[in-house]
Amino acid sequence: MKNDSTADSTGVGAPPPRWVIKAMTHTHVFLHRFTGGRLFNTLGGKDVCFVTMTGAKSGRTLTIPLMYIPYQDSLLLVASQGSAPKNPAWYHNLVKNPAITVNYRDRRMKLRARLATPDEKLDLWPVCDQRYAPYADYRKRTTRDIPIFVCKPAP
Repeated sequence: MKNDSTADSTGVGAPPPRWVIKAMTHTHVFLHRFTGGRLFNTLGGKDVCFVTMTGAKSGRTLTIPLMYIPYQDSLLLVASQGSAPKNPAWYHNLVKNPAITVNYRDRRMKLRARLATPDEKLDLWPVCDQRYAPYADYRKRTTRDIPIFVCKPAP
């Protein structure tokens, strides 16, 4: 019997369409703001921060919820998009416009994002995997080199 499922050989389905991700993101940000930041600070049971950035193409100010990894005096943002074949749209925004504002509950930080070097990533992946184990699976399921942004306080 032929299996017409969209799942790959590991049994994991393809990432949702971009419009679904956009709709969920807008809803999440709206509900977070509507509750004054008291609710919707998690996604799938994991803490998220709200990153305000400038769009690479549009120049518009955008806010999106992202999982984050606390690390030393900074935080890490992993552009995994669930192992999708392409980088998430926000990746291009941070590359072009690295000045960001990050809100988490009642804390607001102005940060500067930069891509981790390949050597740095060797040390950062174990930290990321410890915080969110699926990152290791994501790396196995894609041929893309998943970027990690190191976000440090802006000078």
